[in-house]
Parts: sequence; structure tokens; C-alpha cells
Amino acid sequence: MARVIFHIDINAFFASCEENRHPELKGKPVAIGSLSRRGVISTANYQARDYGVHSAMPVYEALRKCPDLELIESDYSYYRSCSQAFFHYLYTYTRAIEPASIDECFMDVTDIIRNYPRPLDLAFQIQQGVYEETGLHVSIGVAPTKFLAKMASDMRKPHGITVLRKAELEQKLWPLPIESMVGIGKRSVPKLQAIGIHTIGDFANIDNENKILHLLGPSSYSLIQKARGKSSDRLSYSTTHKSISISETFENDLYTIDEVLSQARHLTFALSQKMTKENYMGKLISLTMRDIHFHNIVRSQTFREYTNHANIMFEAIRNLIDQNFEEDLGYRHLAIHMGSLKDAKEIIVQPTMFEQPKETTDMILSQLNRQIQGIHLIKASDLLKGKKDA
Repeated sequence: MARVIFHIDINAFFASCEENRHPELKGKPVAIGSLSRRGVISTANYQARDYGVHSAMPVYEALRKCPDLELIESDYSYYRSCSQAFFHYLYTYTRAIEPASIDECFMDVTDIIRNYPRPLDLAFQIQQGVYEETGLHVSIGVAPTKFLAKMASDMRKPHGITVLRKAELEQKLWPLPIESMVGIGKRSVPKLQAIGIHTIGDFANIDNENKILHLLGPSSYSLIQKARGKSSDRLSYSTTHKSISISETFENDLYTIDEVLSQARHLTFALSQKMTKENYMGKLISLTMRDIHFHNIVRSQTFREYTNHANIMFEAIRNLIDQNFEEDLGYRHLAIHMGSLKDAKEIIVQPTMFEQPKETTDMILSQLNRQIQGIHLIKASDLLKGKKDA
């Protein structure tokens, strides 16, 4: 049976939080950002977007497009409290939740949706419940994979519910313009269009696979598979409340992937040392990247085995960065987080490709005695010990 994944996204999150706090703003064009004309817009509500105002736009340009724009300075501590209320409500349904940002997440509802006469009743109930608990409107995408659920939630905003089945890709997903595909950066769009990739269907077409890989590199293969409906349906979420993390906010923003990877490597190895010192191993590693507009994205990966090995941890972080780094953004903050922790003494560690198995003399003798019939090998030290005891 296919899994049922919800992607739940709060509409115009920062602006919606301010409208909750200041009801007189409702119905007016609102943007969040710096009050300085030299600053940039962090988020705009849908009324402001109708004027062409959008995130990352300079404030002076936003005011030119919309002279009546209500510009509000960001209050991130307040937005975090609203986010906590949002997640607190969702956790009343299931712990199988993977946060994707401060205002969005994936939920695996495969099991609990069976309790509802009509599958979409659960989506409507969650949508209404979030509004009643927090005053925030959400859009929900329903699909068998995380990527398709994310694409579905973007199809009807604000306050929509959209189902996207694999059988519907040709009708619903593939006709969409390539710039609407999650994971395709703004700088990649004109390059793809130049080689004839104008829609998501073009991107998924096997005839175009080689030229896309040549243009964007081997890492783009996972994006191609996503467009074909062949991507992960497994969520990464902590199975315990224990977690450990390390983070850094940088004086100079990071604009290249090499800069981000270098800093992430430093943080990952520091976290590995911290885990080793505190005798912890974990199964769920998460990366948080905060851009210059204070938008956080959180991406996670679950390991098959518990680990605190720096190389294994960094390989997962490298993959998450490769899949989510955007050239058009600068990053001001990185955090590496390990969840689903256990005491290392409780775990039997399997050797990995990064380390040689540690075979003791006792282990080697035991193996030889099992293989050689008719004799029993012992250590010379045991012989000497026997003479002393006699």
C-alpha cells in the first residue's frame, strides 16, 4: 500500500502572524522586513503579492509598486512562538512529523487516515484545527511521496487542499513551468530553458536526461527522479526526545556551496566530538540553513544504524546541502542536529567502511578454534597465569 504524506504549509507565515497580532491589518497589503528603504522584504501577504511585492525585493521597490504597503519590522521570537503552537497542535495527531522549516512540515498519516470515512476528512480537520488553535491558515498537499506532497501544497494557495497521485503526474504536474519545480534554483531556470527544458514534463522526459545531467551535474539525477514520481516516501523524525546540536551564526554571509560545505564540515566534526565525549550515538541527523532573509529550512536524514562517526555524519550533511543549496541566497546561520539518541554503551556497533574492525586476541583465537578441529589454542599469558595459580 502506498504511503500517505501530507505537506502542511502556513500561508504567508510572518505576515499572517502580524495580522493575528494586529487585526486592523487584515485585508491590507502587508510586508515584513527592514524598515530601512535599503533593506529587503522577508515576506509579503497575498494582498501585497497582487501588487508584485515578494520576498527578497528591496524595500524601496516594494514601496514603489505598492505605496500603501504596511511595512512591519521582523519579530522572530514572536514567529518562533507561533511556530511552536503550530507544531504542538500537529503532534496531537502523530509523532511522525518531519519539520521542513519554521512554517512547514511533512506528516506521515498512512495509519491514522484509515480511521476516517473519507480520506480528505483528516486534511480538512487539520486545516480547521490549525486555524482554531493558532489563527493561521495552511495549505495541505496530499501525495505518496514528500516531493509530490510539497508540489501539491503549492498548487492551491492560500488555504487549499490538493491531492496529487502518481497516475496524475502527466495531467497535473508535468505541464507546470520548470521554475515552479521545488529544488530548481532561479539561476538554473534560464540555463534549462536554453536547452529546451520549459516544463517539469520536459525535465522528467528520459530523452532529456543526459543533457540535464551534463548541465546541472550528477546530483540533478535525484531531481529528475522526483519529477517522475520516484522519490522518498519515508520521513525523518526523532524517535526520542533526546537530541544534541551545534550551530554558528557567521559575521560574513556564505554565498558559495564550498563555503557552506566547509563550515558544515567544521560543525559536523565538532558535533561528533561532543557526542563521543558525552557517550551518545544517534540515528537522525538534521541540517538547518538560515538565509539572509531569516528564512530557515530544515532537512533531515535517518541512518540505518546508530552512529557518532564524523565522516558518516558529514556525508549525510553534504548530501543535504547538495540537494538544497541555492546560489541566489546568502546563508548567515548553520546548525547540525542529531536526534533519536541512545547511550553508546547500549549499542552494538557494526564496523563501517571508515574504520577497521577491532579484533582482539580473544576474538581471533575463538575464530581459529571454531575452524580447526581437534585442538584448542590458548594465549601464552593464560598458560603463565595457570602456572602462577597452581
